[in-house]
Amino acid sequence: MTIQTLRQAYQSGALTPRALVAELKAKMALHVNNPIWIYTLNDAELEPHLKRLEGAKIEELPLYGIPFAIKDNIDLAGIPTTAACPDFAYVPERSAYVVERLIEAGAIPMGKTNLDQFATGLVGTRSPYGICQNSINPEYISGGSSAGSAVSVALELVTFSLGTDTAGSGRVPAAFNNLIGVKPTKGVFSTSGVVPACRSLDCVSLFTKTCADAQTLFAIMASFDSEDVYARMIPTQTKTLEKPLRIGIPRKSDLQFFGDAEAQTLFEAAVARFIKVGAVVEEIDFTPFLKAANLLYSGPWVAERYVATKALLQKSPESFLEVTRTIIAQGEHKSASDYFEAEYALKAYRREAEQCLKWVDFMLTPTTGTIYTIDEVENNPIELNTNLGYYTNFMNLLDLSALALPAGERGNGLPFGITIFADAFEDTKLLSMGEIYMKELPCQK
Repeated sequence: MTIQTLRQAYQSGALTPRALVAELKAKMALHVNNPIWIYTLNDAELEPHLKRLEGAKIEELPLYGIPFAIKDNIDLAGIPTTAACPDFAYVPERSAYVVERLIEAGAIPMGKTNLDQFATGLVGTRSPYGICQNSINPEYISGGSSAGSAVSVALELVTFSLGTDTAGSGRVPAAFNNLIGVKPTKGVFSTSGVVPACRSLDCVSLFTKTCADAQTLFAIMASFDSEDVYARMIPTQTKTLEKPLRIGIPRKSDLQFFGDAEAQTLFEAAVARFIKVGAVVEEIDFTPFLKAANLLYSGPWVAERYVATKALLQKSPESFLEVTRTIIAQGEHKSASDYFEAEYALKAYRREAEQCLKWVDFMLTPTTGTIYTIDEVENNPIELNTNLGYYTNFMNLLDLSALALPAGERGNGLPFGITIFADAFEDTKLLSMGEIYMKELPCQK
């Protein structure tokens, strides 16, 4: 189900896109008790995509017949977008810019996936369409907000999926479902046709099973969208990997595993794997990153979530889940002075972070310090969600690029993940490092 293996099957004649779609739809039916999808395309809706491919040359379309899923806060023309709020739903006339690029390259959209309502959460439990279960153990959370997007790839219902990432939504579900999670530099992937969470921070993200697939997709999706006022072009000169590799990790006093001893052991093993491939590891003062993370929900940026949903929230507050409404409603009372005070603090943290990053090629952290069961999160939704953002909430505020990677399994089979991150526009460098690292995982040999 990788891009490479499917293309080989198509080129040899062993498989056709139409046959693959039929197989996948049958496979989806086996997972109906897990609310992965909010909407799946029917035969009539899939037909134009399949018909187009029948007259196309495989070598001219880099994603010929590659099935993918779309988080349901990203538009697909003619298909409802809900953001996991039925009263918010609308049917867009045009697909999101990144979706258009993928379909033009030959990819087949299979459906719209479940998410934490209005992309507000890292848990995957905050949806009126049901709680999306972990792909490995259904008692555990899938991670959010891009819950269904991650699970659909993990269960091989699609080859890749689109998520979004404002505070960790493209990395936490990757960690919990043993996937690659790409959180690009802000603006490199267009957010035209994406329901805003915090528009100035939002990123479209990617879930794949291999770094090779992520690299292929990145090259297609990193297309400048002149209609997106937040879009940014990748500089012609970007940093590449150099030897010796220098990696920064948080000081032991800054690491937090929330009592999860197995996670700590797996992180230490991941550090050892980087040393094995020639990296020099240095402990870094993680304080500026943690201080920036605290600004995301305690600061004024929650007002952006309020702006994005203000009309519905004022007209019909009952349309929101209680936990979502509680979080977003805080934004109504943030003032301009709150914003500027936080912005000044953030600039200081950014400068401190720059000083840390200039001494290393990239930073390495856990993606999350631990994982929780669905019951645990339901009983303590705010605090546990906050814990999951410990290593993720600062990323877009500080304008960084990030790549989430698998990093082994706990004794109960649940995966653990790490994240490598660097400054803006160092995405391809991270993907190259991810490819090297993945070869050192025991399960990859």
